[in-house]
Amino acid sequence: MLKVYLSGEIHTDWREQIIEGAKGLDVSFSAPVTDHAASDDCGVAILGEEPNKYWHDHKGAMVNAIRTRKGITDADVVVVRFGEKYKQWNAAFDAGYAAALGKSLIILHQDDHQHALKEVDAAALAVCKEPHQVAEILRYVLNGTLPA
Repeated sequence: MLKVYLSGEIHTDWREQIIEGAKGLDVSFSAPVTDHAASDDCGVAILGEEPNKYWHDHKGAMVNAIRTRKGITDADVVVVRFGEKYKQWNAAFDAGYAAALGKSLIILHQDDHQHALKEVDAAALAVCKEPHQVAEILRYVLNGTLPA
């Protein structure tokens, strides 16, 4: 079984598209919590309220890092999606962490991010524009078959 961690942008259905495209393959997917409010508030919900927004965010980041580190460490392949609307510093961090661990890294973004992500792209084994391309890479890796 190939273990794939799906990191990055949480505002579109790209994860579902990859999972659907990989149906029938021996693949297990994991991901960060994609409920934005839950992800932001997990630290204070579990560890207690913080009046200062910095510490509120810091608690959430630390709790989320436990899940993220485990997901990336356990993965065979890490896919990181950079969306169109928001700057995803956490996605860049995840890509760097995965690269440092020697994980097979697939980056997913549109051409308008090409220059900004050139160093991230250089660390990747593949750079895709569309989720279906990621699914086709997974199919090729597992079965050695090309798209029909």
